[in-house]
Amino acid sequence: MLLEVKDLNTFYGTSHVLQGISLNVSQGELVALLGRNGMGKSTTLKSIMGVIKARSGSIVFKGKNICGYPSYKTARIGIGYVPEDRRIFPTLSVVDNLMLGVKGGKIKKPNDPKTWTVEKIFQHFPMLEKRAKSKGMHLSGGEQQMLTIGRSLMGNPDLLLVDEPTEGLAPLMVKEVRDVLAEINKAGVSILLVEHNLKVAMSLAHRLYLMGKAHVGFSGTIDELKANPEARAKYLEV
Repeated sequence: MLLEVKDLNTFYGTSHVLQGISLNVSQGELVALLGRNGMGKSTTLKSIMGVIKARSGSIVFKGKNICGYPSYKTARIGIGYVPEDRRIFPTLSVVDNLMLGVKGGKIKKPNDPKTWTVEKIFQHFPMLEKRAKSKGMHLSGGEQQMLTIGRSLMGNPDLLLVDEPTEGLAPLMVKEVRDVLAEINKAGVSILLVEHNLKVAMSLAHRLYLMGKAHVGFSGTIDELKANPEARAKYLEV
């Protein structure tokens, strides 16, 4: 098992926002974490990444409990994070934004075909190559999203945490982002995906978890969810 989260509890002040969350991601899997707004999906990703410190529970990555690691240390051991708000550097070029994702300022094994380099990013994101010298502030929302994903890949992660990648994008860009995530997963990167677009999530995921308020209420395959109208009504429908 690449990632195994057990009984994770996270608080915002006195508010108990994650209550005993458990989930796992195997090597090569794309797992979706779904649910209505405000259920704790983004907080789950932030807790795994170390952006928010969990109060208790375990986060075992590649056999080691990393619960309590600061985010920079989590990134160094092989977890990438694509935040919902993108957080690109607006005054830097596309290439400079990408290079900021390199751990330690140097790409290890640049000639290894499995290594993510600027050239490989451009192969997967041809629209970014066309905008290579453009500043981040001049990119469209979809291009900024691609850049954020590409920057995370430049750290050559084993696992990518992706938070709402299609939020606010035009339908054509939604398809572009969806296809890129599929390509990244096929290239060997495991993904834990938070996504509000159910159609996108179900077209990508091998398995999924549905969150109720602060807890996981359902886990299973796409077919198991389709066969469970009660779970869909309880955790997804408005």
